[in-house]
Amino acid sequence: MSSLSTNPYKGTRDYYPEQKRVQNYIFKVWKEMSERFGYEEYGAPMLEPLEVYAAKSGTELVGEQTYRFTDRGGREVAIRPEMTPTISRMVAGRRQELAYPARLFSIANYMRYERPQRGREREFWQLNVDVFGADGAAAEAEIIELGVEILKAFGAKDDMYTIKLNNREIINAMMHDFLMLDTVQAELMIKLFDRKNKISNEDFRDQAIEIFGAEAAPKGLKKIAEILVAKGIDDLPKEIANSEAVKEMKELVALLESSGVSNTTFDITLMRGFDYYTGTVFEFFDTHPENRRALFGGGRYDGLVGLFGAEPLSAVGMAPGLSMTELFLQSHDLLPELTSTTEVYVVVLGEAEKAATTLAQKLRSEGVNTELDNTGRKLDKQIKTAVKKGVPYMLFIGEDDIKAEVYNLKDTKTSEEEKLSFERIVSRIKDRRRRQSDVDDLV
Repeated sequence: MSSLSTNPYKGTRDYYPEQKRVQNYIFKVWKEMSERFGYEEYGAPMLEPLEVYAAKSGTELVGEQTYRFTDRGGREVAIRPEMTPTISRMVAGRRQELAYPARLFSIANYMRYERPQRGREREFWQLNVDVFGADGAAAEAEIIELGVEILKAFGAKDDMYTIKLNNREIINAMMHDFLMLDTVQAELMIKLFDRKNKISNEDFRDQAIEIFGAEAAPKGLKKIAEILVAKGIDDLPKEIANSEAVKEMKELVALLESSGVSNTTFDITLMRGFDYYTGTVFEFFDTHPENRRALFGGGRYDGLVGLFGAEPLSAVGMAPGLSMTELFLQSHDLLPELTSTTEVYVVVLGEAEKAATTLAQKLRSEGVNTELDNTGRKLDKQIKTAVKKGVPYMLFIGEDDIKAEVYNLKDTKTSEEEKLSFERIVSRIKDRRRRQSDVDDLV
């Protein structure tokens, strides 16, 4: 019988302590910044009825990417591939009880059956932040500002990313009033524009010709070219520029600029693939030359709550992902040095194990995260373990130390050693914890 593989399921990741530290750091910043803007945390099930996603998420997501199965009760269910339909269901379920605007966030994992690649996995983690019951550009500006503040909390500067903006109503005006496409053609063209930066210009042209049809293609391609050369919202053809959505876009940009967010750009090719978006859509885009790609995005989706039989409710949200955030931080050298959550490793010398156990218990009662080496191994092996685990301090306990009630505390990183009383050891470790907390607050 062959041995079992040590690899995780394809497209998923194992999080050993060093990777878990990075994950927890990112989650901590997400949570703190969301709460700073007045958003409250919620939780939701991993499984949902398949129909929750089939209604509005898009045929590609439901038909090709969803982990779906029939449960033992004969129900068609899916492991959640996203959170937006779920939180819309939850809000609909408490439509009358919730206080509006309802600001909500969650940090959760999801599954999609798609081709794993750099920054994209089959199991992935996201922050979802949504505000319900807030109409107008101010709500959209707030969500985008929260995205900006999250990146600032990680240490990002404005030139490290740009924020691309578009509006589904502008897209609809482009498809129907300017390109003169019917509903089916418009849907196909939107999906083609959504893939534009992932395929060659030749493939884009050929697929556009198929959508237009041979007779209408020459005129249609010229109109697409006219759209693509527009450098900003003021350069759009009049059939699009006169729409109400363009006014809303200008209002959004003005609100963002008044809040100090100036690294925005209008991008007519930005579609956002989900069918439920109804207004503003946006994407944060990494400008690093080795990681030029979308970081995260979101937009307005005013129709989802009404699908669950409740009175319709406006909504805006976004969803930063863990892997893309981690890549962004790595690309810009923004990841801080993250050490073990264990603060001190007690090294036992000679026959002092009983006293060392008592001292470790006292340290823990003082709130110090303490690991005791109770293996009886030689000194060098105990030290090697503490170093390999990245524990900040080693505390050496021998019979002479116990009698003198003074113990040798060693900084694992600098190798500096001091002989200290128990009280001073506790104070030294807690001082380091406070310094680390202050650094985290400045990041």
